[in-house]
Amino acid sequence: MGRITTRDNVGIHYKDWGSGRPVVFIHGWPLNADAWEDQMKWVADNGFRGIAHDRRGHGRSDQPWDGYDFDTFADDLDELMNQLDLQDATLVAHSMGGGELARYIGRHGTRRVRQAVLLSAVPPIMIKSDTNPEGVPEDVLTGIKNGILTERSQFWKDTAEGFFGANRPGNKVTQGNKDAFWFMAMHQSIQAGVTCVDAFGYTDFTQDLRSFDVPTLVVHGDDDQVVPIDATGRKSAKIIADATLKVYEGGSHGIALVPGDKEKFNRDLLEFLKS
Repeated sequence: MGRITTRDNVGIHYKDWGSGRPVVFIHGWPLNADAWEDQMKWVADNGFRGIAHDRRGHGRSDQPWDGYDFDTFADDLDELMNQLDLQDATLVAHSMGGGELARYIGRHGTRRVRQAVLLSAVPPIMIKSDTNPEGVPEDVLTGIKNGILTERSQFWKDTAEGFFGANRPGNKVTQGNKDAFWFMAMHQSIQAGVTCVDAFGYTDFTQDLRSFDVPTLVVHGDDDQVVPIDATGRKSAKIIADATLKVYEGGSHGIALVPGDKEKFNRDLLEFLKS
């Protein structure tokens, strides 16, 4: 366990396991670094160094009132990369974390980056519009914010169902998956929870994706009920110059945690790391 302090005096908690070439995991909303424990152990057991941080406002990191925008998140990641002096790293990002990864490359380049992985990620843009008709309607984002503000504990319990695809016939989602989601979500501040919805819902990462000049693996479930694949994963794979798209049939938003898909993703990740 470690901690860095950012330029604006925010403490960022991180885990650092194993040794070898670094693999930096960037979590989704409303989770924290614990969401990546299976993958961190997997890469560490296979000769890599796994690193994952809690985004500001999440988990064990500080919970300031502001700074919940992607320029700030990207700069926090840059400070982590610099303070740990990470070189030749693979960045692996889930959901909202995909925006953090994209903006990091857009703002700071790939001097320290060897590869990128976007898992169920929000780029290029989530919100539905005339130019993005496959996106998420604005009233859905408003409903998320209202749910958090009204009674966030129950909201997170309800949200876990669609997040993991527990509402689909024949799913392999465990009660443990849903309990872990609730537990991590409750360690996110309510301010971060609400303001991050606007950040990941409305931020356009198209130009950031055009800055990618490293091999990129895009993994997305075709039954993602949170981040629709047609608005995000499929489009990102077309924008990034050197991208490979892997679509998980029936895959939910929580691919890295659900039994079956988790093991498949771990194998795909390791194969990509060794490529």
